[in-house]
Amino acid sequence: MASIKEHFEIPGRYKKWSMGLMAVGVLSLIVGFALYGTHGEGTRFWSALLQNSVYFLLIVNAAMFFFAATTLAWGGFQMAFRRVTEAIAASVIPIGAITFVILMCIVFGGKATLYEWLDKNTVAKDEVLLGKSGFLSTGFFTVYTILTIGLWMVLGWKLRALSRSIDSTPLTIGEGRKFMFKNTIWAAVYIVWFALTVASVTPWLWLMSLDAHWFSTMYSWYTFASTFVSGIALITLFVIYLKNQGYLELVNEEHLHDLGKFQFAFSIFWTYLWFDQFMLIWYANISEETVYFKTRFIGPYQGIFYLNLIINFLAPLLIFMSRGSKRNWTTVTFMSVLLVFGHWLDFYQMVFGSTSKDHVPMNLFDFGVALGFVGLIMWQTGRVLAKFPLIERNHPLLKESIIHHT
Repeated sequence: MASIKEHFEIPGRYKKWSMGLMAVGVLSLIVGFALYGTHGEGTRFWSALLQNSVYFLLIVNAAMFFFAATTLAWGGFQMAFRRVTEAIAASVIPIGAITFVILMCIVFGGKATLYEWLDKNTVAKDEVLLGKSGFLSTGFFTVYTILTIGLWMVLGWKLRALSRSIDSTPLTIGEGRKFMFKNTIWAAVYIVWFALTVASVTPWLWLMSLDAHWFSTMYSWYTFASTFVSGIALITLFVIYLKNQGYLELVNEEHLHDLGKFQFAFSIFWTYLWFDQFMLIWYANISEETVYFKTRFIGPYQGIFYLNLIINFLAPLLIFMSRGSKRNWTTVTFMSVLLVFGHWLDFYQMVFGSTSKDHVPMNLFDFGVALGFVGLIMWQTGRVLAKFPLIERNHPLLKESIIHHT
């Protein structure tokens, strides 16, 4: 193992791309604020920031979920590239801070064109909003957002610190057992908090409350499935990039195959939730429920609605159906990029279908902001990868990853 390249050196081209994309994001932010932020309540501007910040925060946090879930399951196949997962998950810190600022600006800025429940006069006259006022309130929103993002950061940092604690210290059998037990405990704590946030309350607050009169018990699971597929796709892209740069020598087509299977399986799971949510609402035909799909299924977002289904369901179903496609580096790269974009579109219609119901305002501003976040993820992930060894040589499950066969 001495000949393995364990330390990542950030290429100059990588630095230029990450900095360039972040510059595009900043420029888009400035131009967007000048064009949209100063008009009315700036609904167009803040909707774009909300959509992009929440989407990219949830997909980098999905990497932390993957890390914790595989730790809890004592899964060994991912050990060959687990430092990639850790590095992506570290992006929760900067993106989490940015998302928090955006959410607080919206809430304390009284952006009632986004969150109708921010208008006290409207709430006082609306029986539905009044009934939800204990939940949909500035105080609850702020406290739960602080707890959500704060504990994602802290618990993620703790798990990453545990992983790195054995980099220079070989473990005896007894120490290895203690290490695995400690990792399992902290991973379980993270999974519980993940369930209480991503799988339940947080999507209701940040996204579903854009349509404060509408609700769906499947909404949080739908959001989770969307961002988990994107998170796995993001991990795959970094693994393939590092492999092409001569790193991650222990990663082979067996590991790629498993990453492809994850993308395939959870694309089907996302579709299952998509269909169930839509079918039940369509079949019941209750006006309080169908209002959500009015702008999306038969309204101005109809094109995005069907394109979303084509990219996020039909493409992975048809392309990833065969075994060989999941072991082909080019095919998996293409599908990973497509799925990250496809679920970005999904979040676009989730947000703008509620804040801009009469037309689709998509233009270069939206893509510019998205590229800014992509650049930030590249910068933070590359920086963390360069700080620590790429191989957890002392981890008890490393051998399992080396001999992994699927």
